[in-house]
Amino acid sequence: SMREALSGLVVEGPVLVAERAVAAGLGRRGATSVGGEAHLVEAADGLVCLNLARPDDVASIPALLESTMDPADWPAVRRAVSLLAGAELAKRADLLGMPLGVPGTAPDRPLVVTIGADRAEVKRQPLVVEFGSLWAAPLCGALLARAGCRVVKVESVQRPDGARRGPATFFESLNGAKEEISVDPSTADGLELVHMLVDAADVVLEASRPRALAHWGIAAAEEVQRGTVWASITGYGRTGPRSGGVAFGDDAAVSGGLMLHDPPGFVADAVPDPVTGLLAAVAVQAALADGVGALLDLSLAGVACWLADPQVDQSAD
Repeated sequence: SMREALSGLVVEGPVLVAERAVAAGLGRRGATSVGGEAHLVEAADGLVCLNLARPDDVASIPALLESTMDPADWPAVRRAVSLLAGAELAKRADLLGMPLGVPGTAPDRPLVVTIGADRAEVKRQPLVVEFGSLWAAPLCGALLARAGCRVVKVESVQRPDGARRGPATFFESLNGAKEEISVDPSTADGLELVHMLVDAADVVLEASRPRALAHWGIAAAEEVQRGTVWASITGYGRTGPRSGGVAFGDDAAVSGGLMLHDPPGFVADAVPDPVTGLLAAVAVQAALADGVGALLDLSLAGVACWLADPQVDQSAD
């Protein structure tokens, strides 16, 4: 069972899900997300979620809509979105690296597992190396730390964890029990340190697009064949039509059909994030217990789809 997999670690799911909103003093806002950056907008064939999570996402609006409009002219943005089909918007957003939720574009399962080689030795205190920011991967790392693993959080000098800019209590709850290392992978020494950490790791947690670590000469498939447990958290999975796309929790939820319909609204605060983190921790613990290397391919949108329950979703139309 899930409880056994977390080796006696009992977790209050609803508390985890609300943790960020409570820390930030936020509440529900209907068709705008709890965080305030994601918006449900009507496309030509149904609702989509435009998540303006970063300044770059706002700046990309004219390119997304192939128009010279001012991104701040919200009525004009809405009109332009209403003329385009969801599938076309998804394709453009993925090319631009913009998070855009489109119902029906999620993988149909939360997790794909590929078993690798048996692990040579099972350590009493497994070493977990975490390359991940914001919520899902750090929550997985926090749960593994609570279950007795040694967790090292690795941040790139160029791109520190964006959660550092948010509520300090929330960041501390996710990362307080970890050792932290800042590296510069653009230098030979920094890259060597990253390789040493990955070589030593029993578990690697990462939440980046597959090509990011490949760029550093690290291949998940090779590590798994050496007995490493590799948990990969992406928006849409490592394969499939949207695998190149970027996602955050609120837009991934909409892609998975996890939303309120009458009137349209978001379900809680970026729900796929904490649930993906929890599921990743359970899957890692199961692989460690089995003594096998494994590639755990988790997607925020697939987790949302799993949470939404297709039967419920169809009856809500």
